[in-house]
Amino acid sequence: MSAPRISRLGGDEATAPLLPGPTATGGQPDRSAAFIRYVRHRRWPYVLTVVALLAQMAVAMVTTAVEQTPTIDEPVYVATAEVHLKERSLRPNPEHPPLGKLIIGSGLVFADARLDSGFAGSQQALGRHLLYESGNDPGHLMLWARLPMIVLTLLFGLVVLAFARDLTGPAGGLVALALYAFSPDVIANGSLATLDVPAAGFLLTSVWLLWRARRRPGLWLPLAGVALGAAAATKMSVLPVVPVLLLLGVLSCRQARRPSDPDVRARLRLLAYGAAAAVGMALVAVAVVWATYLVVDPRLRWVQPENVPDIRGTRGRVAAWLPFPEAYRDGMRIQFGFEYDIWKGFLFGRLYEGSLWYYLPAALLVKTPLGMLALWLGGAVAVLTVRRLRPAAPYVLVPAGVLLVISMNGARDLGVRYVVFMPMFLAVAAAGVALSRRRAAHLVTAALVCFVAVSSLRTYPYYLPYSNEAFGGPSKTHLRLHDSNVDWGQDLGRLAGHLRRHHPGERVWLVYKGAGVPAAYGIDASKPLQAPLGEVHGLLVVSNSSAAKADGRLAALLDTSTPIGEVGHSITVYRRR
Repeated sequence: MSAPRISRLGGDEATAPLLPGPTATGGQPDRSAAFIRYVRHRRWPYVLTVVALLAQMAVAMVTTAVEQTPTIDEPVYVATAEVHLKERSLRPNPEHPPLGKLIIGSGLVFADARLDSGFAGSQQALGRHLLYESGNDPGHLMLWARLPMIVLTLLFGLVVLAFARDLTGPAGGLVALALYAFSPDVIANGSLATLDVPAAGFLLTSVWLLWRARRRPGLWLPLAGVALGAAAATKMSVLPVVPVLLLLGVLSCRQARRPSDPDVRARLRLLAYGAAAAVGMALVAVAVVWATYLVVDPRLRWVQPENVPDIRGTRGRVAAWLPFPEAYRDGMRIQFGFEYDIWKGFLFGRLYEGSLWYYLPAALLVKTPLGMLALWLGGAVAVLTVRRLRPAAPYVLVPAGVLLVISMNGARDLGVRYVVFMPMFLAVAAAGVALSRRRAAHLVTAALVCFVAVSSLRTYPYYLPYSNEAFGGPSKTHLRLHDSNVDWGQDLGRLAGHLRRHHPGERVWLVYKGAGVPAAYGIDASKPLQAPLGEVHGLLVVSNSSAAKADGRLAALLDTSTPIGEVGHSITVYRRR
């Protein structure tokens, strides 16, 4: 008797046991019961492995969420979420659609925050007022704001697992999930009340559902449209890849309904069906975007803010023609305006103005575990060369590649969070290495996954400033990168603890880059850039992003100071005599 096929459950034909034959008395055993017992025996170790991977990720993210003070962007999103929920207003932060902030708000409903409805000021001032000037506990508020994002990040891990299993089977699913769960960039950004991870995760979910639509388009295409709409309702940066996903919808329909012997008419009917399905998917996505705005304000009251720039040319026409609410289109104009600004960048010790096309690939090279880079490359090669995986290349590699190229041409070289979709999509691609039939390849894959795990665990709980061993680890990241790659204002609370333990009673001079208020954490510090150089003595504490861009007075202060310690790999403590 041939062995049963159970490749979808962790084994293969060669390893499945033979079911028993007839009994001595001539009776037949319950073969189905024996098979079920075998399946259950193999299933539980797999499930426990999945749970263990997600559990360590959850511990890492919750610990990070508890220990880190607000990053630069978070107070704006948290305050906007409060305004969305309590005032039903779309006014603050129009440059980002509401969905991500509504998700943040789902946690804030348990925080019972006090919001000053009469506050007038910028969105940055609103965030500071909510956290530090309204009688709220900033740590309590931020934890509740971050928890929904942590849960969502864990759910996206299940999407990575399911997508990779669909492509390569159970072993590949575990490889993909391990890379996702140990990714320092995903852990760092998934533990924050920000929008990068949810936008990327919704996009990945849409692509996975499009892949499933190759068999049942009637079921999966509408759901792919919902996920795509959720991505567009979270961050506008996903819009350039929408045409790619609509084409994938056509491709999935073509695969699902391909006739056995098509003539020209059949091909034209198939193309028309695919186009109609893609249009339907687009309409669903547009409806989701509209729904998120209507949830905030059912009357869609909107007055164009004064800071909306007049965008001309192709970008202006795109913003005018898209079938989205006026608030969304004004947000696009604000985002386009950012692209015309001149931003400062820092890469490998070089401070520059503008942007470098190779900044994001270089930053990914620094901030991705070495074993993960190797598995990404091996997986991409497998997707392109293995016959079974080749149909998945347009789904796994093309959307990520298109978004990467577009992001490389952006104006802001501020961090790999702009391409946090890469660890998600390439984790799925890396599952392709599990299809190799060579035992040596399996051993190398296991060793590389373990290397990734060790590298990730060693950086705990300092995931934001992570860099791999080739670039010196987290303590050296500030020498090569800045801003959200290493120092996003997250360590103000840790600095307070460091000063209490190691420098009680000493005078502190602080140059801090972030949205936190030092006094709220018990830090009594003076501003060295507003005092004569001769008066600055004692402890000089400087955020590493500020040090990377130091010139004039700050550069002179640093040149005459001695580093004596660091906090969270993002803040350096100097002694100036």
